[in-house]
Amino acid sequence: MQDNTARLTSIEPPPLPRDIRKTGLDPDFWYPVARSLEVKRGKTWACAFAGEPIVLVRGRDGRVFALEDRCAHRQVPLSAGVVEGDIVRCGYHGWTYDASGKCTNVPYLSDCGTRPNNVRSYPCREAYGLVFVFPGDAARAGDVPFPAVPSASDPSYKTRYLNRRVGCHYSFMHENLMDMNHQFLHRRLMGGIKTIFLGSRVGDTWAEATYTFKRNSGKQPLGERFMINRSAEPAQEGERDRMVVRTEYPYQSLKFWTAGSEHPALDLWNCYIPVDRAQRVNHTYGMIMIRRPSKAFLLDLAWPIIVWFTNSIFAEDRVICELEQAAFDAQGKDCNQEIFPAIRNLRRVLVENGRPM
Repeated sequence: MQDNTARLTSIEPPPLPRDIRKTGLDPDFWYPVARSLEVKRGKTWACAFAGEPIVLVRGRDGRVFALEDRCAHRQVPLSAGVVEGDIVRCGYHGWTYDASGKCTNVPYLSDCGTRPNNVRSYPCREAYGLVFVFPGDAARAGDVPFPAVPSASDPSYKTRYLNRRVGCHYSFMHENLMDMNHQFLHRRLMGGIKTIFLGSRVGDTWAEATYTFKRNSGKQPLGERFMINRSAEPAQEGERDRMVVRTEYPYQSLKFWTAGSEHPALDLWNCYIPVDRAQRVNHTYGMIMIRRPSKAFLLDLAWPIIVWFTNSIFAEDRVICELEQAAFDAQGKDCNQEIFPAIRNLRRVLVENGRPM
């Protein structure tokens, strides 16, 4: 359940207990590890969480299950095997495993009294067009809330999926989205945007910041114009566009309301999955939900422009975050002189809810 109780922070908060770039993501949450359409019926799909290889298997009944991507026999990837019905068969010696990870057959030793080891299974769910696994303590999976993304199932919105790998620690991604003062980075795509910071709030497991914006120069790019559906309701005096960026550990969201609107014109949900054991590479899975205009077909017509525009923005973000990672690697520690309150709040949430590596 979302905790909206803000925690006051002093001007000079106490130092963080560990380097944020050496803080691992807590595995005891539901994490997306693939697009549903990537996991074909009767096929395997290889993925990973913080260096642990995982294989997704979609059986003949259409359901997906997740196992450790290592055969108990010779440790070769099960993702290199074949799916037969609702089991996966290792491509080396043909050992078979069911959805629980139990080894159900060793074809050449069916009468052998030695019981082969099973492989680890992961709780697995599909939602919003994504496949989620619970890589932590499986006994906790039923007690940990599954991420709620209402706009992803709302026909009033059209969803653009994000699916990309970035060579940096996941914390750089949280900071990049939370700190809207980096609009200068996107000056060639966005023009002259002045960011107006309206305040930040923080709790034990969350941090958020609110912004509005003013255009100082240039014209609004077409991609942005098509993404932002202005409310038909006239704005009241004093109302203005509003953006709220929130990290609700371990997920991140961005909602943008135009002045006078009740519903967000733009609703973004992101999760950054560490791929390698050092957690210096992440795979971003996300959804941009864009509210349809009264003439819904106009959004469909503009979709190629929106895809190009968002890809261009994300490409710039990716380059700059990877440069930040390179600076950390060269120095061996986080040397950032961070003064922005929203990021200082965010860092505390990420460190205090993460795990030392």
